[in-house]
Amino acid sequence: MAQKITTFLMFEGTAEKAMNFYSSLFKNSSVTSIKRYGAGEAGAEGSVMHATFALDGQNFMCIDSSVKHNFTFTPAMSLFVNCESEAEIDELFRKLSEGGQVYMPLDKYPFSEKFGWVADKYGVSWQLNLAQA
Repeated sequence: MAQKITTFLMFEGTAEKAMNFYSSLFKNSSVTSIKRYGAGEAGAEGSVMHATFALDGQNFMCIDSSVKHNFTFTPAMSLFVNCESEAEIDELFRKLSEGGQVYMPLDKYPFSEKFGWVADKYGVSWQLNLAQA
């Protein structure tokens, strides 16, 4: 059965860079399809009309919106990642926070041995948690 609910990310001109960046961070990840705007279409020629990508087997969709909006991503909605090792959480935190914003530094908290919360350089919010053994 296909995944029924899929996270859909709307960018303004950075969809392809973002999904390539995310795909480089997680194993079993790839861009699975890209449909681009052509000449004379609503969006900028060559930008992403619709794309799908997978991060460690989880499917996502994204677009480059052809319409300017008065909103962007918010930390009220974030992608939560249970990391399997300290090396994984450290690397993801470092790479995702580069050029972004740290909401909660990577540290021990009452609810987790190691946790961090960041918005990446594209504005997407990520909560990273070291999974308990």
